[in-house]
Amino acid sequence: MADSTKAPRKRRGLLDLIEWLGNKLPDPAMLFVFGALAVMVASAIAAWANLEVQPKVFRQAYDIQLDAAGEAVLDEQTGWPIVDLQTDEDGKPVMELVSDSREIRRASTATPREGWTASPRRDGADTDARRVLVGDEAQLAPIRPVSLLTASGLFWALDNMVSNFMGFAPLGVVLTGMLGIGVAEKTGMIGALLKGFMKVVPQRFFTPAMVFLGIMSSMGMDAGYIVLPPLAAALYMSVGRSPLAGIAAVFAGVSAGFNANLFVTGLDPMLAELSTTGAQVIDPDYQVAATCNWWFMIASTFVITFAGWFVSDFVVEKRLHRKPAEEGGPHPISRDALDEQAMTAKERKGLTAAVIGVLAFFAVVIGLVLIPGSPLHGKVDPDNPDSFDRWVRVIVPLIFFGFLTPGLAYGVATGVVKNGKDIAKLMVDSMASMAPIIVLAFFAAQFIEYFRYSHLDQMLAMSGGQILAEAEMPTGLLLIAFVLVTMVFNMFVGSMSAKYTMFAPIFIPMFMMVGISPELTQATYRIGDSVTNVVTPLNAYLIIILVYMQKYVPKAGMGTLISMMMPYTIVFTVIWCVMILVWLWLGIDLGPEGPLHYTPGHG
Repeated sequence: MADSTKAPRKRRGLLDLIEWLGNKLPDPAMLFVFGALAVMVASAIAAWANLEVQPKVFRQAYDIQLDAAGEAVLDEQTGWPIVDLQTDEDGKPVMELVSDSREIRRASTATPREGWTASPRRDGADTDARRVLVGDEAQLAPIRPVSLLTASGLFWALDNMVSNFMGFAPLGVVLTGMLGIGVAEKTGMIGALLKGFMKVVPQRFFTPAMVFLGIMSSMGMDAGYIVLPPLAAALYMSVGRSPLAGIAAVFAGVSAGFNANLFVTGLDPMLAELSTTGAQVIDPDYQVAATCNWWFMIASTFVITFAGWFVSDFVVEKRLHRKPAEEGGPHPISRDALDEQAMTAKERKGLTAAVIGVLAFFAVVIGLVLIPGSPLHGKVDPDNPDSFDRWVRVIVPLIFFGFLTPGLAYGVATGVVKNGKDIAKLMVDSMASMAPIIVLAFFAAQFIEYFRYSHLDQMLAMSGGQILAEAEMPTGLLLIAFVLVTMVFNMFVGSMSAKYTMFAPIFIPMFMMVGISPELTQATYRIGDSVTNVVTPLNAYLIIILVYMQKYVPKAGMGTLISMMMPYTIVFTVIWCVMILVWLWLGIDLGPEGPLHYTPGHG
């Protein structure tokens, strides 16, 4: 049997340095306390210095038509000035980065007159001539910091302390999911499933299976963060491998591989809508389809699975293998433990009952999804075809029942569950292990909300975006720079949609003017947003993963987690950047209705 008490080796290498420095930081809960205090001080300094960032958007340049007296010619119906849109010698629109919200409107008419221009459609069909008008000019409000070290700021912090905590999205998701998962674990069902998994999947394919499952879990929104890490850790430890290696592989798939999937996920319609808004700055008729990145996502699923497999086996697990078990190394198993991996007759009986239970559960859910008028049928907002399906919105409760049902069936069949008291005790035991998550979540929630309230997140994202927007770069370099900018600001603005809401009106019009389609901009953005998810403290689930790690390595800190996940960020970034450039070179559409190129002036 391998010696699990070997002396710790001397630290060497960059990752060991990152781990050592990171673990010198305070306890993660206190780290968020200090982070919140730092945001408070930074917001006060920024407010005292009267710092501000002026939002800007791209818009086609225009000249207002003037009469003989030099006054603007106004439209008779709307009272808006009539303008001439500027074009270059090739007939392409001249764009400008502006800080006002003056609207340019093309009002349709059947009879062309002076001052009206033709506006070709994307499909090349002729259209009626249109009058070009502009509304009243209004300066976009500058983004200014809000100090937390004022009477109102401190009152806000106190007044919202409870709501910040209760509004911390991962907390409710994790606790609800773990109620069901805990029952399945405590009854022994998950352990029996792992034995069955090991019989079906060879050990050498555990890692790609974990990465792939992590990637595909985004179909269930954030469910993968809850379900997969503890299962992967238990699976790896059961065969004498480092449980941290299992957590790393599945976390890389769930979080860093968020941009990949074999299917269109619930986020695609939302991103497409934001991309459409940005594209219509240039082309009012432009529409971005929710399927526009699908082919690229499918290819990314396989590429990132293999990249994650490589990083896990040849970097992460190789490094962990040199450590003792108490520092995250492999957990040796004895011959007795190997014998215990054989499935017993009771376990087979329990799994049979669990399979019947889960099939019955899925039959009910599928019926509720497909039968008109049932609770899970249709869209959340029937009037909005881009809104989420109802079953997607309730995925966490479905996870709860999806584990609870087979878990109870297994427990009853094996005699572990005899009455309601047994069920309640299983749930209480599960929640007891969640105490560290609750403590961390309280302080992490305050830090994240302080950052948002101070407006420092928007100021950082907007200023960085404008710097890149005004730089002149080749297409390939521009895309790589956009990935890097998104990666950097993902460290400060955790929300995927919040960043894209700020970025889309700047980057999509600018990229369209150099021939880059909105669909390609969206795909590039998703790369930068994904790869740093595993190392940014603003990923609220990072603390959840840390708690899972501390179950096996009590002394593990942020340094342990970040040093373990950093190789995935580096390799995934390089692989995905090369992939997007090769995709561009090959000229393959990114998906259905997902062109790579946009021709200015031609839709």
